[in-house]
Amino acid sequence: MKQRIEHKDTQLMQGNPDFMQQAIALATENVISGRGGPFGAVIVRDGAVLASGANCVTSSNDPTAHAEVVAIRNACAKLGTFSLTGCQIYTSCEPCPMCLAAIYWSRLDGIFYGSTAEEAAAAGFDDAFLYDEVALPHDQRSIPTINLLRDQAISSFNAWRAYAGRIDY
Repeated sequence: MKQRIEHKDTQLMQGNPDFMQQAIALATENVISGRGGPFGAVIVRDGAVLASGANCVTSSNDPTAHAEVVAIRNACAKLGTFSLTGCQIYTSCEPCPMCLAAIYWSRLDGIFYGSTAEEAAAAGFDDAFLYDEVALPHDQRSIPTINLLRDQAISSFNAWRAYAGRIDY
């Protein structure tokens, strides 16, 4: 994945407090309702909320159902595309490693966050371990990570490179 966004629109990168307030309200309501953790996100396009999401990890039994991922899924479904170029995300908390990766993969143009990763850690949501794990060599990770059937697995990439109808992402 190669992506570098030029931040030419400095007004865009100042953010809009109204959208952040919506993300925070989603996070708070999510806790009060008992639906999930204290995280909410809204995706904005052309000055309007396109989609939103709240953490529903425990209610959906889906460890990937973080607010940012839910909002990205909802926005992509609404637009009928996997690319959210031209959109920004407002999230009640600094994104975890998974959400940050999803934000980059979806090609969002900007990230605005409320609480910091340190504040999340103080509330019991500490992602430092994940950042540390990713940086470790495979043989030093806490979950065994073993390369298996590499010579056979490459055939999928060979097929992808040869497939004339592929849509690069």
